[in-house]
Amino acid sequence: MSSRWSEVAGEGGGEAYAARFAALGALGRDVHGEALFCRELASPGARVLDAGCGAGRVAIELAGHGYDVVGVDVDSSMLEVARRTAPHLCWLQLDLARLDPHGPALGGPFDLVVTAGNVIPLLSAGSEAEVVRRLSSALVDGGLLVAGFGLDAQHLPLPEAPVTLADYDRWCADSGLRLLERHATWQRATYDGGGYAVSVHAREL
Repeated sequence: MSSRWSEVAGEGGGEAYAARFAALGALGRDVHGEALFCRELASPGARVLDAGCGAGRVAIELAGHGYDVVGVDVDSSMLEVARRTAPHLCWLQLDLARLDPHGPALGGPFDLVVTAGNVIPLLSAGSEAEVVRRLSSALVDGGLLVAGFGLDAQHLPLPEAPVTLADYDRWCADSGLRLLERHATWQRATYDGGGYAVSVHAREL
C-alpha cells in the first residue's frame, strides 16, 4: 500500500530534500526547531524514536546533544542520506504501520517519540490510527508523543488536509495518550486554530 508521501515525493528524493534544508541552514534559517522543542521535553540520555526520520536532520541533531536516538523511515533514499551522514546511529527502514514496538530492532521502549515533517498526514490512507497505536506502545509509561503537521493545503504538499486535529486526538485517546500541550509552531507560538499544529501527548501511567 503506497503512502501519500510516496505519491508526493516519488522515488529518490532524499538528496534533494537534504539539500533544501542545508541551503536554508546556510542562509541562517533555523532548521533545528523540532530538535530544540524535543530537548525542552526530555533530558540528554533519554531514548528518542524519530518516526518518519527522513534524511535524519532531527535525529542527528538530538544525538549530537546526548540523546539515544533511533530513526525509522519507509523511504530508502532518505535513509541513504541519513546513514551516510551519521553511520554510527541506528537507522531502520520500515512502514510505521508495521512497526513492532517491542521488537529487538528498536532496542526497548522510548521516553519520547517525535513525528516531524508532516509524517501523520502523509501516511497511507487508513493507516493513521494503527500508526498512532504502535507509536504509543513504543513509549514508556509517561512517555511523550510529539507530532507537528499541517492542517490545510498551505501547510501541506497536498491539495487538502486528510487529517484533522479531532481525528488525531481521537486516535491518541484510543491509544492511551492524553493531550498535554499544543502550539502553532515548534517555537511554541500560541495555537489559535491555524493551519499548523504541534501537539504533545503523554502515555497514561
